[in-house]
Amino acid sequence: MMTTGTAPLARGSLARLLRPQSVAVVGASDKPGALGATLIANLDRAGYGGTIYPINPKRDRIGARACLASVDDLPMGVDVAVLAIPRAAVLDTVRALATRSVGAAIVFSAGFAEDGPAGLAEQAELARIARGAGMVIEGPNCLGLVNHVDRIPLTFVEAFCEAPAGRRAVGVVSQSGAMAAVLGTVLSARAVPTSYSISTGNEAVSGVEDYVEWLIDDPATHVIAMIVESFRQPARFIAAARRARAAGKPVVLLHPGTSSAARASAATHTGAMAGDYPVMRAKVARAGVVFAETLQELGDLAELLVRCAALVHRDVAILGESGAFKALALDQAERIGLPLTALNNDNAPALRAALPPFVPVSNPLDLTAQGLSQPSLYTDVVNALLDDDRVGAVVAAIIQSDPTTAAIKVPAILAALAGRTLTKPLIFAGLDEGARMPDPYITALRDHGVPWFPSPERALTALARLGQDQGPDEPPVIAPLALPALADFSGAIPEYRAKALLGPIGIAFPRATFASDAASAESAAAALGYPVAMKAQSAALSHKSDAGGVILDLADAAAVRSAWDRMFASVAAYDAAITLDGVLIEAMGERGIEMIVGGRNDPEWGAVVLAGFGGVTAEVLHDVRLFTPDMTHGEVVAELGKLQSAALLAGWRGAPALDVPALADLIITVARLLASEPRLAELDLNPVMLYPSGQGVIALDALMVTV
Repeated sequence: MMTTGTAPLARGSLARLLRPQSVAVVGASDKPGALGATLIANLDRAGYGGTIYPINPKRDRIGARACLASVDDLPMGVDVAVLAIPRAAVLDTVRALATRSVGAAIVFSAGFAEDGPAGLAEQAELARIARGAGMVIEGPNCLGLVNHVDRIPLTFVEAFCEAPAGRRAVGVVSQSGAMAAVLGTVLSARAVPTSYSISTGNEAVSGVEDYVEWLIDDPATHVIAMIVESFRQPARFIAAARRARAAGKPVVLLHPGTSSAARASAATHTGAMAGDYPVMRAKVARAGVVFAETLQELGDLAELLVRCAALVHRDVAILGESGAFKALALDQAERIGLPLTALNNDNAPALRAALPPFVPVSNPLDLTAQGLSQPSLYTDVVNALLDDDRVGAVVAAIIQSDPTTAAIKVPAILAALAGRTLTKPLIFAGLDEGARMPDPYITALRDHGVPWFPSPERALTALARLGQDQGPDEPPVIAPLALPALADFSGAIPEYRAKALLGPIGIAFPRATFASDAASAESAAAALGYPVAMKAQSAALSHKSDAGGVILDLADAAAVRSAWDRMFASVAAYDAAITLDGVLIEAMGERGIEMIVGGRNDPEWGAVVLAGFGGVTAEVLHDVRLFTPDMTHGEVVAELGKLQSAALLAGWRGAPALDVPALADLIITVARLLASEPRLAELDLNPVMLYPSGQGVIALDALMVTV
């Protein structure tokens, strides 16, 4: 995997790229549609006040500007050079730029790391040259950037700069240049100011982490919107995300790669080997990053974050005008996990006083068509909801119909906002997408900090995303839990040795004895007491049941002898190359609910634990959740409650409630161990028997792999 350098780029170096006083255009042209021509046209249209140096050996002039024949003719110390040239010429050009002490280069050309070994080698050489010269490179395979604050568009797509001028603005960072341009269009159409839009491409020298760190310190940026296919420096990004959170600058992320096909395409698109999406998401969400599932959601979230007051708590109130919509909204809220404030006639006196007697207080609220004849209802109801501290956000799902209807409703809603500073999100969501809503009303709503959404479904989804659980502001110190004897092992560790390592740190296993021959197996079974289980033991046999390596309920010595012969024959038939160390004779325990607790030290993201319903069907049903070492006991219990079959944990159809706290303790122990022992690549406890409250958990199997 081609990676950027681990050390952050100096802010002064990035400033030469993002806020240049001089720009060289290598491959400048006056031909309409040519990359170099569009770039210069962008700069001229934006009124760029710095110096532009066109470079093209076939032109004496480009428009009114004299054209240089080569990079060698540049004065020393130009801030940035934009390379609108074929890939074949890029390396030599960058070498020449280095000799002229050019501060930064933007490389549009594709065909580097995303194009196989030869392109990867060229990209590595490009990075080596740049780092040796202290030069920042954006790209290759990028669309460049647009600095809206200073009106500097350095891109080959037609760009129009609009400075935020003191308004709250979104900074865009995207590995995909096309998606950066698309998101820019989306935000512009919603009148959402943008500070910077930066496409990072293949990230030979500079990556998303560098630009996020820049935007955190940029006074013109208030929200950071990202489209990232692969984080090349995960630990650094998590640290930056936490710093953005502390600075009050929300980060919202669209990360393609939930499907196996998407992960494969990422390698061909940006040269990145996409990581494990669920692990990435678990880690990044704990740092406070808000996830969008679609490009539309990314735009919705960015607008909500930049335009609205912060979401203080998750409970939402919905103002509607239809009983059918009320039912639909209740369905959606349950489906997306959006909590609604409990409002009724008894606990909401201000709202009760605002409504006609025949309209009951509820949430969602069905105002009926009464507002058409009594527009002040909208004013009074919105005021009552905004003044209720139990309400964290308000969605006004309004039937717009036509300009005449809008003229009745919207001014009444605006009247509730007159002289008011909103302290919670209020979203106007048109119930009838496509209705003719006059632009002046949309502008007036936005001027008051109220987004106009074309559908309530989108508004509710955005609020649900914003309200998703996040980790603590500061990551807690994780108490170490080391296994000194782990240093004696390498690679896979057979079950009997793994259990000997894990038992002393508090992980419970059935009573068991290792036996290296049939006679000692019989003796072990007699000492443990029948019935017993026999389990084949070899570091090379990770899935024992597949090879006939597990035999249960052996009732006497004869059964043990017979099982010994059958087991060795079965394993040999499964794979003749496997040599068994012996067997583990284990006492049969009480049946419980089969769970799985496993974890790994991801090479990029660190320790993560997976837990849920287990047994042989674990990989089929996949009813699991992910846990990170910084999670508290309460957070682990709450996360277990999100399992699809969580009802079984609380007791189902008369069954007793299960010992979820003990399961949470086991998850935390595994997480601490993985975080403390980086050499421990994998730890898998499956199945884990979960018993009724107060009776704990017992892990029946243990697989450990070290590096």
